[in-house]
Amino acid sequence: MSSKTTGLRHWRQRFNALFQDHEIFVRTHGHVRFLRVSAVWQKRVALIAGLVLLAWAGATLAILVNQLLTSGERAAVAQQQAAAAASEARIAKYRDNVAETAADLEDRQEQLEEWSKAHFGVEPAAVTPGAHTDGATPVAEKVPLKTSAVIDPNLPPEAQILARLEARQEDFATRLLTAVNERAAKAEGAVAKLGMNPAALVRSAATGRGGPFIPYRSHTGRASSLGKSFAALESALFRMEVLERTLVAIPSGQPANVLMLSSSFGYRSDPFTGAGAMHAGLDFPGPMGTPILAAAPGRVVYVGQKSGYGNVVEVDHGQGILTRYAHLSGFTSRVGAQVAAGEQIAKMGSTGRSTGSHLHFEVRLNGVAVNPRRFLEAKADVLEVKDDARQRVGSVAAVRGAR
Repeated sequence: MSSKTTGLRHWRQRFNALFQDHEIFVRTHGHVRFLRVSAVWQKRVALIAGLVLLAWAGATLAILVNQLLTSGERAAVAQQQAAAAASEARIAKYRDNVAETAADLEDRQEQLEEWSKAHFGVEPAAVTPGAHTDGATPVAEKVPLKTSAVIDPNLPPEAQILARLEARQEDFATRLLTAVNERAAKAEGAVAKLGMNPAALVRSAATGRGGPFIPYRSHTGRASSLGKSFAALESALFRMEVLERTLVAIPSGQPANVLMLSSSFGYRSDPFTGAGAMHAGLDFPGPMGTPILAAAPGRVVYVGQKSGYGNVVEVDHGQGILTRYAHLSGFTSRVGAQVAAGEQIAKMGSTGRSTGSHLHFEVRLNGVAVNPRRFLEAKADVLEVKDDARQRVGSVAAVRGAR
């Protein structure tokens, strides 16, 4: 106990030694004054300074502690802000993707509607193979489209709606492609039975296309395509259209109501010289003035005279098919007139290089004369397919005319 007391006394003495009474002499204009600074006053000032220093140190320490305690919170807030910004960016990107997908689906829908109206004259409902109107145009059964596609349940609701719509469009495109391929196959078989090459007809039609390259742009303004299924459907529609329109253009109707045939297509003895000659058509003898009928629907492109043929009417049926009616005694049509199959366009006569009243009837395919007999003597199954195609083409034309 005495050692502890002695130690305290020692430190008190050392502390008191720091503060001694001081006298400061100040001389001003010959006058001498002194200031006395007592030890007690010094201790008070030191105590006040110590307290101020201690308070400053405490405040600084509190600030440091507060910063240490809140730095974690600030880091968490900053992390939350960064996560919120990233979420907003993802949401904005997702919305852009949804909007772009919706625009693409709208483009696909518009294309389906355009194809349905352009090739079938109907709205793009659930077209099914084998369903026809009047045996011609595939139509919608009143059954909603169902899709077997599995929609990811984890997708947001709006994304599920778009995915479901896309799947329905794909199902419709598949059904339409099947129906189109069925029609094209029937038309191909009928064309082949008439002695024509279906593949060559499609190739020939494809060579007559062109124009500047303008990339397809969707509603978003970006260049895009509608997908492989739509490309396949476009190709099938083009093939069907070429083959069926070729069938419709084929002149299978009798050009005159006469029973006899006086000269066939191909080699014959010339009626004037007896020498071997090529006959580019069929000759139908009949009374002067017998009505001459269009063998297929088309547009009259020539009315007048041609050397050796006399008076001539020519009708363009499209698809490179043209019919020529020669040796006429008179005309009942004019250039530019649209004529139906069986409509009178002229009168039988004996003008030009002719030995008597008859009709010289030619069929030309891309400018080359072909034997008309195979068209006029088409069998019932071919005519049935042709009538089916004619009704489809006619219904489409009626829809276009009503717009």
